[in-house]
Amino acid sequence: MSQRILIVDDEPNIVISLEYLLKKEGFQIAVATDGEAALQLASAFLPDLVLLDVMMPKKSGFEVCQALRTDPALAAVKVIMLTAKGRETEVAKGMALGADAYVTKPFSTKELVLQIKSLLA
Repeated sequence: MSQRILIVDDEPNIVISLEYLLKKEGFQIAVATDGEAALQLASAFLPDLVLLDVMMPKKSGFEVCQALRTDPALAAVKVIMLTAKGRETEVAKGMALGADAYVTKPFSTKELVLQIKSLLA
């Protein structure tokens, strides 16, 4: 069975390219475009990893990450935060809330795929 990745981003271009790339790598993909949808979908889809944008409608990536970590069914899910905000305070906040990695936009899709594979190994 292929590993499941939930892409959470409100930027259609990023979602389309990540979805294409990750499906090509053999992952099962689900997509949410806001924080509330992300949490609902995570409960149903049970992803192995979440690619999580920080700045989103309804709930921020920080709020989603915190909610995932407090849900016993989803607490072990790997979380990679994706954001245009790369200041040290944001990185520290993301890591403190339980993110496994923090990637700033723009990012190399090749490096992101390697990071995903290493987290899921």
